[in-house]
Amino acid sequence: MGPGAMSGAALLVAGLFVLIWSSAFTVAGVVVLEWPPLWALAIRFAATAPLLLAVVLATGARLPRGADLVRIGLLGLFGLGGYLAFAWLAMVRIPSGLVALICAATPMIVAAGESLLLRRPLPRLAWLGLALGWSGVALLGLLRAWDGLAAAEALGFLFAIGAATAQALGLLAYAPAKGRIDLWVASFGQTTVAGLLCLLLAVVVEGPPPTAITAPTLAALLWSMLVVGIGAYALNFTMLRQVPASTASALQLLAPPVAAVFGWALLDERLYLSDVLGGLLTLTGLFLLVRARSRAAG
Repeated sequence: MGPGAMSGAALLVAGLFVLIWSSAFTVAGVVVLEWPPLWALAIRFAATAPLLLAVVLATGARLPRGADLVRIGLLGLFGLGGYLAFAWLAMVRIPSGLVALICAATPMIVAAGESLLLRRPLPRLAWLGLALGWSGVALLGLLRAWDGLAAAEALGFLFAIGAATAQALGLLAYAPAKGRIDLWVASFGQTTVAGLLCLLLAVVVEGPPPTAITAPTLAALLWSMLVVGIGAYALNFTMLRQVPASTASALQLLAPPVAAVFGWALLDERLYLSDVLGGLLTLTGLFLLVRARSRAAG
């Protein structure tokens, strides 16, 4: 088997990860149909954090200190809490598949931030990828606006862009500590901080918590907690041990279009031709960015 080939087991893990990661937007779209998004996230994080703590204790992972704790806090504040709060608020107003396509801009913001703030040079191909990717994001919004964008939809676009930006800020803040902090510890820490943030926002913005739940919402919330919040992370850790990082990054580019298909098939969401064209342009730019950075690293 060649160095770039993937074993059957690695391919299965990667495929499951892409499907589960893509489903995160779909199940969120189900939950926000009935529950206020910020309360839903606060409850999800509150229920998930003890499970992650149990994993941390079972694995005996070393706890971080000092500046690394701050970096985990920033990851939770922006990279998880801010990201999902904006994304779930966006899904109240625009299709979940469209939110997934816009949130795909996160790696482009991270790359631009590393170049501008951390002074890490980008290859020419990466800059081409950034230009194409941002053109795709602009196309997603401009063509919808041309068709007559309602105020609620416009706010949804802004929330989705805010989600991508918040996630990028969290990842940039956490990046210097990435190699020395146990992944399960980071997951527990960021989930705890994100839960506190969403709880505060929910109390201030949405008022009292929801008091009733239907079976579809409960099933979607449990899927979001257990399958996405824990299972997807476990699959990602496994995948990163079995395939090169560049391959894993490329595979994650499949998640936004798969999420769009899930939204169309399961939630009866309508995607316009402009959404498809803008999404393809964004994903093409991301592919070039990932390819350029993998070449530079190799």
